[in-house]
Amino acid sequence: MRRLLLLIPVLLGVSVFVFTLTRLAGDPAAAYITEHMSPDAIVAIRERFHLNEPVYIQYFYWLQGMLGGDWGYSQTAHLPVTEAIAEYFPATFELTFISIIIAVVVGIALGTISAVRRDTPVDHATRVMALSGVSLPVFWLGLMLQYIFYSQLGWLPADNRGDLILIINQGGITEYTGFRLIDSLLTGNPTLFGDALIHLIMPAVTLSFGTIAIITRIMRSSMLEVMNLDYVKTARSKGMPERLVIRKHARRNALIPTTTVIGLSFGGLLSGAVLTESIFNWPGLGRWSASATLNNDWAAILGFTLLAAIIYVLVNLIVDVMYAYLDPRVRLE
Repeated sequence: MRRLLLLIPVLLGVSVFVFTLTRLAGDPAAAYITEHMSPDAIVAIRERFHLNEPVYIQYFYWLQGMLGGDWGYSQTAHLPVTEAIAEYFPATFELTFISIIIAVVVGIALGTISAVRRDTPVDHATRVMALSGVSLPVFWLGLMLQYIFYSQLGWLPADNRGDLILIINQGGITEYTGFRLIDSLLTGNPTLFGDALIHLIMPAVTLSFGTIAIITRIMRSSMLEVMNLDYVKTARSKGMPERLVIRKHARRNALIPTTTVIGLSFGGLLSGAVLTESIFNWPGLGRWSASATLNNDWAAILGFTLLAAIIYVLVNLIVDVMYAYLDPRVRLE
């Protein structure tokens, strides 16, 4: 409860900082003004959004609206910001969830193998892969995957969340949740589920590649440290099989620092994979926020930034709880 209460000043600080920056970056009324508007209409817009008031008064009215559920209107999406977030969030969450699963499974496995087989060709290859993962630009990797698996091999679709023609031929898909994989299962249509999953492969791999590299490096370092501790040596001296020593004693404790990286990576990916969503024409928060920035859509920018801040602080809270689960010696104070 104390940690939850501490989130309030953090979110307020973020809101003040971002709101001030948006006001310094340009005229917030520009997103609502067109060349055909009369001077009276422009004045009415400024009065409606309190843009003639001092900045601190503007912030007060904006914060009041945010707390009341009015996050403004996004000219980019032509929707209220809350409705735009509700529309774009499922696509981003679905992509991020699949990406983080890939990153966690592959990263932990590679980090463990690399540590167990230290200074072997497997270890060297894993370290090269990890270095490549943090070095390669996301846009380059996405374009290369599209070139190889779509243009040359024709194995995977290039973009979007699904094949529109296939969806039409299948009688459409009812959106119960907005998550394409879940909705296709709820409608009992394995064809659409397979199509949605295939469309997820390339963007999910692209988005997860950098995170795989980070998790691999952290997991390897943690494993090397844990494997030299006394309790691991004691387990080996008792004759416990090496497989059980690694799984039950070393890997569990090595996951503690890795959990932080996983949590923060998930928060970062979820709050907007701008490049990946733009390259693969993915209708999510990242592409929406990029378009909003180009269009000076300040209401959308503020709403997206606040959502990102909420996600980050909640993920940090979950990571703290996971610490206590992974290591009973940890006490949250």
